[in-house]
Amino acid sequence: MGEAWRSASGVRKKNAKLRVARLVAPRQGRITTAQLRSLGVGEATVDRWARAGYLHPRLPGVYAVGSPARTVESDLWEAILYAGPGAMLSHGTAAWWRGLIDFPVRPIHVSTPRRKRSLPGIAVHGRRAGLHRSAHKDMPVTPVAQTMLDLAAAGEVKLVRRALANLDYAYSLHVSAIRAICAQGRPGSALLTWSIDNHEPLFAQTQSPLEDDFIWLCERLNVPKPDRISVRVLGIPCDAVYDDSMLIIELDGIGNHHSPAQVRRDHRNDKRLRDAGWLVLRYTSDQLHDDPEGVRDEIVRELRGRSGRARAL
Repeated sequence: MGEAWRSASGVRKKNAKLRVARLVAPRQGRITTAQLRSLGVGEATVDRWARAGYLHPRLPGVYAVGSPARTVESDLWEAILYAGPGAMLSHGTAAWWRGLIDFPVRPIHVSTPRRKRSLPGIAVHGRRAGLHRSAHKDMPVTPVAQTMLDLAAAGEVKLVRRALANLDYAYSLHVSAIRAICAQGRPGSALLTWSIDNHEPLFAQTQSPLEDDFIWLCERLNVPKPDRISVRVLGIPCDAVYDDSMLIIELDGIGNHHSPAQVRRDHRNDKRLRDAGWLVLRYTSDQLHDDPEGVRDEIVRELRGRSGRARAL
């Protein structure tokens, strides 16, 4: 009799772990206490599994199953599960997960129809009833239009414009759907509408914040925008290129172009370009920020003086 009881108990324990394993497989091994209860795992079993190292507390009410090892995806799932049923990635986190911006934002942003407090590293936007969830790379996220509006509501104008450019580059920019979500009194609507009206596809080509700043300078000071950004000319990486005038703008940030080897490389590349008829103008980040009018005047002067040079060669 005792042997039969132990056998039945072992089968129940094995079946419970199989149910848990099936549930957590697509969620990077994360599970909530509510989900454990729904699978028939009682509080005593949870405590026993935690002591045995099968469950690892991660956030309030959220466990890692089997191993506490972390990945980017597991951190995102923990935030979603913590925020509760109906939660999804939103704002800058959703934009990054969708590939609309290049770098992850901090903290992780999630939205939920529930009332839930934020935690260190996790910004919870609670009581957001009526949000629809969509899926991207097996994770619940806000739809694209809602993601754009949330990004704009956070005042991230540079990120909004880059996201629009990346959508355009991927042939996924549906302007009518994004405009439709904007409404008077809805946070972010004015900024998002302005960004659509001033859409600039070049932002999808930039590879550094300094290149973004150069496009902003062009817009702010009425400098003609380059034809190409972050491309190669004669096999040489170039930051901004004006093809008709054969003018190249190089932007030297703090992190590069300073070591002796880098300076020698820049000089060699500049000479190769000059030998082929190109003019290279170099500006530091300080010049771009502290003397934008001087940068503007030199670029405009050279563009006028070299207009049509490519056609003449």
